[in-house]
This record gives sequence, structure tokens and C-alpha cells, in this order.
Amino acid sequence: MGQNCFHASIEGAQHGAKSLDAFLKWAKESGAAGAQPSNYMLQSDSGFKTAKEIKDAFEKAKLRLDGISAHCPFWVHTTAWTGSPTIRPFIPADVAAKSPEQIEQWAEDYIMRLFDLAAELGIKIIPMFWGVAFGWEVATGYPWGFWSGGDFDFIKEGKERFVKKTAKLRAQANKLGIYLAHEIHPGTGAMCADDFNMLVAACDGDKCLTVNADPSHCWEGEDWETRFLKVASRVYACHVKNFVIRKGLPLRMADPAWPKRAMQFVDIPTGDLNMTRYVELLIHIGYPQRYCEIMKSSTAPLIVEAESAYRDVDATSANGIRYVRDNLCFPTATGSFEDGMGA
Repeated sequence: MGQNCFHASIEGAQHGAKSLDAFLKWAKESGAAGAQPSNYMLQSDSGFKTAKEIKDAFEKAKLRLDGISAHCPFWVHTTAWTGSPTIRPFIPADVAAKSPEQIEQWAEDYIMRLFDLAAELGIKIIPMFWGVAFGWEVATGYPWGFWSGGDFDFIKEGKERFVKKTAKLRAQANKLGIYLAHEIHPGTGAMCADDFNMLVAACDGDKCLTVNADPSHCWEGEDWETRFLKVASRVYACHVKNFVIRKGLPLRMADPAWPKRAMQFVDIPTGDLNMTRYVELLIHIGYPQRYCEIMKSSTAPLIVEAESAYRDVDATSANGIRYVRDNLCFPTATGSFEDGMGA
């Protein structure tokens, strides 16, 4: 029988109300073998917890440290220039009162310190997403003809802005051997596979620019197989998450209430996506092999990020952890099923 190449893990961002210890205790009790805390869970009154404190917490919980979810500070860093108030929930109030340039510098300094902590912990892959480097007009994704004119070109300017604003972060990540795994996602610096590949090309193929695969964000035409085959060699991290599309409703609408929206995140077993096929694709494109080689691990994490408009977040996540553990962590084939025929 082949070896299992995965283990069940859990994303910490949705459980931010819990302390690190409480999150890890809950994750273990829910059946996880590993966990990926958010950057906020690793903070202390004087900055970040020490690497020893974090390692001790994981050893006490008997869980693997599967990375650090750092989506928020990166999004703030590449979005601050727009002056958008949407970054405020993710930064201290005193920082939010500063200028966009000062907020961006604060985010850069914060991420640099997070890099140092990750390196000390032996974390080489950081899931995140880049902010709206191309501006809010492009982030709408609307196919109108106003992205360039006589004195402006949002795409050209956005590429130049991304290269410049991320230069120090990319240089330090490369110095420390860290891979920055962007979650291709509506309203971010790369909303589809082609967007992401455009960023890579603009940065001359920078090896630290990688992908955090998440099929639940493939709901506007580009299916998850098409997306992740296009960026196959750069998938270094993953989420396991599901959604449903309610027929007859607009995918984009000015109503923030999730139960009323057309696209809804749901429990992993009953959504529109076939999660087994998704995990098979992760194997096909080399994610577990890549992760295990970089992290010196025997298995790669399948990171549950379960959200629901109706179900309690702990219940949704615990259900997702058990589903991944019992259904998606299977022994992989070591050869063709035809090999033994006629033996």
C-alpha cells in the first residue's frame, strides 16, 4: 500500500478570538494533526511571542506547526497606498490614524519581524495575499474600457507599483529562503492565474512568489483545475474550502449579509466542489512533494478553512477537520492500477 502524503490541519484566522493555547487545544480535540495560527495569535504585549514559547505551545498540544497565516498584514501593506479604510480592522488604532505612507512602512516593518520569527521557527512557506496594487478600479474586475487613457495606464502602473513596493519584502524572503504563497482571490493583487503569472513576470520570475491554492475562490468563470494547472509549479501551500452558488442571483451585489448573497462558503462535505478531485490535483501538480522537500516533513498539510453563513465557525471547522482526516488523507498510488493485472 502507498504512503499517505497528507495530514489534516486548520487555519487560525477564523478563530482569532482564541488565544494560541486555546486554539491549539481546540484543534487537537477536533482531530487535527497540525495547525496554522494567524500572525495575531503569535503576538504578545511586546511584539511577537518568542520562538521557544510558540514551539512549546505546539509540543504541549502535540500538533505540527504548519505555517503562519499572514494574509492581513500583507494585504494592508499593498493596499495602504489607496487610502482605503478597509485596512483599519487589521492594524492598531494609533497606526490607522497615520498617513498611507506611514501605514505601509509600519506593515513592511511588521512583516520583516514576522520573517525573522518564521525563520527562527523553521517556517519556509507563508500563506498570504497581496493587496490591490493595481487600484480599486482594476480590482472590480469589470471589463470596461477605462483602465487606460491619455495620461494613465492602470495595468502598467500597477505592475511598476507592485515591483517597487514589494522589493524589500521579496529580497528578505529570498535571503531567508521563505516562499510567499499568494492566495489568488477576488479583490487582491492577483485575482486569477493569469494575474498571478503577470506579477511573476513583472518581478523577473522571482522564486519567492508562490501560490496558496484555494478552490473556493474559483467562482467567476475560472474553475479550480484551470487555475492551478496554470500556476502548477508555484503551488507551495493550500486551503481546503468549499462553496455553493445560488442560482438566479448576481455574484456581485451591494449587500454584505452572507445569507443573502449568491456565493456562500459552506461546510466542506456538502458544497459544489468535489474535494477529492481537488486533492488529487494537488498531488498531480506536486504540492505535497514540494512542501515536504522544503519543510523537511513526511506529510503535507491540508489546511481546513471552513466558513459558513449559517453554521457556527467552530462546528464548521471541526466538521471540516474530520472530513479531511477521514476522506482526503488517503494512501497514494505507487504505480498504475494496471501493473498487477494478469500477474
